[in-house]
Amino acid sequence: MSSSIKTFHALSREFSKNVTKSYSTSFSLAIKLLAPSIRQDIYNIYGFVRLADEIVDTFHDFPKEKLLNSFEEELHQALANGISLNPALNSFQFTARKYSIGPDLINAFMKSMRRDLTKETYSSEEYKDYIYGSADVVGLMCLRVFVNGNDAEYEKLKQGAMRLGSGFQKVNFLRDVKDDFEILNRIYFPTVNPKQLSEQDKINIISEIREDFKEAFKSIRKLPHSSQFGVFMAYRYYIKLLRKLEISAPEELMNRRIRIPNFRKITLLITTYFRYRLLAFR
Repeated sequence: MSSSIKTFHALSREFSKNVTKSYSTSFSLAIKLLAPSIRQDIYNIYGFVRLADEIVDTFHDFPKEKLLNSFEEELHQALANGISLNPALNSFQFTARKYSIGPDLINAFMKSMRRDLTKETYSSEEYKDYIYGSADVVGLMCLRVFVNGNDAEYEKLKQGAMRLGSGFQKVNFLRDVKDDFEILNRIYFPTVNPKQLSEQDKINIISEIREDFKEAFKSIRKLPHSSQFGVFMAYRYYIKLLRKLEISAPEELMNRRIRIPNFRKITLLITTYFRYRLLAFR
């Protein structure tokens, strides 16, 4: 491989890393707690999924469908050719090929992104299908990296990774219910009217999320050491965020986006480390 190609690949990896750091301080923190050998591959996955999400969620003044079509075509070309001029896709294709992240996961993700172009309300089945494509498969992509492509370990931990992805996504839906409805005109939760989000609606949603996290935790304890603490930190962050949503009135959720301040994230990191040691994982 020529030095110029090596430079381009290095720049692509740095791009994906910067996308992660720029868009998500919480995931950036969790990724830093992974083993150095797998950090970049998780940056590569996040960079890919984040850019696709940005097309459908924020590029309001541009032709979203055309952009998504071009992005998906470039994605398939990147996977086929082993290179792309799009740095996010270039770094992602490297990780996808290295860990055998298959088209079943990638296509399911793009299917959910495409739904966001036109879909406004969801039935129960559509809701499950959307979450599978937008969140569960991202957890499965990361799991392919965590188990170093080991199919037996992947199958053993697959359900837990999906439940964790579901839990993360549902927390995001509840936290962003105001913007999803008022800006994007989307209602993800079936049978819930955001204009009249009730305390019981909130309780039902949170109960569902807690079941996801309960099942996911069982698999977190079985992850390889290289990924365990970083995933546990992400899990604890979302548990903390869920608790803040739980004590917030429905009216408050419709008036502001609930956040965890950065200084609280540092405190959470410290307490998570001691809890991790106390639980004596694996």
